[in-house]
Amino acid sequence: MASEDVAQLADSLAKTQVREGELSYKGRGLKFDNAKSVEALVREVEEFQGLRALRLEGNTFGVEAAKAIAKSLEKKGEFECCYWSDMFTGRLRSEIPPALTSLGGALMTAGARLKVLDLSDNAFGPDGVKGIDTLLRSTACHTLQELHLNNCGMGIGGGKILAAALMECYKQSSALGSPLTLKVFIAGRNRLENDGATALAQAFQMMGSLEEVHMPQNGINHPGVTALAKAMQSNQKLRVLNLNDNTFTKKGAIAMAQTLKGLHSVQVINFGDCLVRSEGAAAIADALMLGLPILKELNLSFGEIKEEAALMVAKAVRNKAHLEKLDLNGNYLGVDGCKMLKQIMDDMKIGNLLGSLSDDEGELEDEEEDDEEEEEDEDEEDKDGEDEEEEEEEEEEDEEDNRLKADQDVEAEETPAKPQNTVSTPVSSTRPPDVTSFLSFPSPDKLLKLGAKRALLIEQQVDMLDAGKTVEAFLKISSVYKEEHEVKKAVLDTVDAVLRKAFSHPIIQSYSFISALLVMLGLIKSEEKIKPVKVVPGHLLALDHAVQQDYFPREHVAVLHAFMSRRSKSLESCSSARNSLMSTLERLRPKC
Repeated sequence: MASEDVAQLADSLAKTQVREGELSYKGRGLKFDNAKSVEALVREVEEFQGLRALRLEGNTFGVEAAKAIAKSLEKKGEFECCYWSDMFTGRLRSEIPPALTSLGGALMTAGARLKVLDLSDNAFGPDGVKGIDTLLRSTACHTLQELHLNNCGMGIGGGKILAAALMECYKQSSALGSPLTLKVFIAGRNRLENDGATALAQAFQMMGSLEEVHMPQNGINHPGVTALAKAMQSNQKLRVLNLNDNTFTKKGAIAMAQTLKGLHSVQVINFGDCLVRSEGAAAIADALMLGLPILKELNLSFGEIKEEAALMVAKAVRNKAHLEKLDLNGNYLGVDGCKMLKQIMDDMKIGNLLGSLSDDEGELEDEEEDDEEEEEDEDEEDKDGEDEEEEEEEEEEDEEDNRLKADQDVEAEETPAKPQNTVSTPVSSTRPPDVTSFLSFPSPDKLLKLGAKRALLIEQQVDMLDAGKTVEAFLKISSVYKEEHEVKKAVLDTVDAVLRKAFSHPIIQSYSFISALLVMLGLIKSEEKIKPVKVVPGHLLALDHAVQQDYFPREHVAVLHAFMSRRSKSLESCSSARNSLMSTLERLRPKC
């Protein structure tokens, strides 16, 4: 065989058949807009005998392309695994539901029996869940074992739709004598909150077959955590429970601890960044004493746990023969508490299993902890009312904007065209109030409404020579960041334009910008007593993007890294975005 033939064959094998029954287009970065663009892919699907798995992740598919692929799947009755994460980059959100509906319909037509459905990293929101609703309720999903919906922006509405679909699937499959036995459920970064989590908890309780549950960073507070704890009681085969970066407080932690006592198959527990607090940690220590016989990993980092409770946890893992790691970093142990914890672990001959304590926050007074928890409970009760008021204000402003636009359109239609040299008020004069509205009450819709010249309009409204004003504009723009492509692109493009313009002025000192940014993020105190903003993930994700651009001063990377490395209450709700930013800063900062 000629060398070029060997090379061609090797290349073909590398690109397509990865394992038996699997066709892979993974990570090629290809753009498929229509049926013609996927002709080669469709041909491979049609000719692939015994196709069981199709990997499409890391490419982007339009509606017509998806329909063409769906047509080729209609005769693939042996099909089992959909690896379809990150396959709609650059697409309008409205394109995703019909694409998913076509693909799902093909699998139902084929009589497929799915085992894996992975649609992670597709920012399709609640509408995207509607696109797979029929599939999830069908016989094609009666055999589903793994459902991956990480980082899809489902929201509360999407969570409820998903829960209803799973419950219907379970009922229908049970009626046929083969109940749905979903084993792996992954849905981190979806803004499910309490209502979404509670709805899904009902489905989990009904199925009772889960072995892994990953729901980090979903804004779930103790009501949702308590609902999930109750549901886990019915899932006796549970091995992994990851609820990182939600907010338990002692109520949720105690409820979860009660459940853990009766779960004997659990190997990994990740309650890091969950504010389990000391009482919650003590309850978990009690659960460790009474159950969890094969536990391998326990993460209770950054939970505002004090020395006494942390030592209780340490002593409770004494007889855990399978333990591989205990993480109590970032709590309130103090210097002496850290020493005592290390000593106890060493005395039990398991000191090597204790994770780093480098981010310990020092000692916390009892009264301070109690006061903070009471305030947090009150904040949770008031949050809904405040959100409703803010939404009403935004709706009123949007209505006003729409009225202005309507008046503007009517005036434009009724007023005869005038020569260009005729003095008159231009129609575009109604645009500045839109910029003012966005900067006063930022929202994704308002940013998008500013159109392609949004950056220029903001620059005209903001004093770009004032570092503080520039920082405020940056934070307001980045606060509306979403993973939806259109919004994400608008935010990052605007951030780039505004910061590039700001740093191009020799008058503005980049040091002043960084100082003002750290103050507004609550990382350093200001002598002028400036009130920091409530930090949201978008602030850090936009900053993560900005520091990688050529306009950003390299000399400030190390400064940002130093302050981002510190434990800060202002960043507690954004651990994932913070970790991403830290990784970028670590890569960019000068090495000694």
